[in-house]
Amino acid sequence: MRYALGVEYDGSDYKGWQNLGEAGPSVQASLEKALSSVADSPVRVVCAGRTDAGVHGQCQVVHFDTDAVRDPRGWTLGTTARLPRSIAVRWCTPVADDFHARFSARARRYRYRLLNRSIRPALQRQTLSWERRPLDAGLMHQAGQALLGENDFSAFRSIQCEALHARREMQSVSVLRNEEVIEVSVQANAFLHHMVRNIVGSLILVGSGERPVEWIGELLAGRDRTVAGPTAPPQGLVFLGPLYPDNWQLPAEVTL
Repeated sequence: MRYALGVEYDGSDYKGWQNLGEAGPSVQASLEKALSSVADSPVRVVCAGRTDAGVHGQCQVVHFDTDAVRDPRGWTLGTTARLPRSIAVRWCTPVADDFHARFSARARRYRYRLLNRSIRPALQRQTLSWERRPLDAGLMHQAGQALLGENDFSAFRSIQCEALHARREMQSVSVLRNEEVIEVSVQANAFLHHMVRNIVGSLILVGSGERPVEWIGELLAGRDRTVAGPTAPPQGLVFLGPLYPDNWQLPAEVTL
């Protein structure tokens, strides 16, 4: 039987999603250990999109195959009870054998939140980045629209990226201010390694007035990572989750 899970996690204490063995704790390793305990046999999961060290997940989607007979409630509650407090299974649902958490997804969404004030955060410091310079969210939003459509995002790709090519379809970019917090929300068919954090790092330079609005479009066209902004810190980034066609009959929060 194949199941899909929605998984929420605080990535602060992990080296990232992927199980890297002795390299350090990972969300994947913790989840597989808990699922294997519930199943009474080894379970391996496939995720919709890997996240880096310190990055959080609101609704990561994974699938796994098992011969163990458990109802969705049993998988959800039993697995969560065996997980660290920083990880929880939000839901479980049986899916068709050809469902694939990664390849069946049509879009992925991220949100980056940063506190924009002169004093660093004490509360929510695990899920907020911080920028002391005053930022103009309107200029950041305007600049971000240059990224829409299918483009080569080499300017925002880390040198460690293993993707075969840098072309991605950016479907939406939004920058909004809510009092002292600026939120950058992006949706694309897929993302490159560090792509969101590199985009945010460049948008911050526009928001601070260090670069003009047109600079983001110039970076995109130039495809040169070395002249773009710095990589924004990981703690402000949350993987909101993937989106799938409605034929898979998954929960509304991950359905197009």
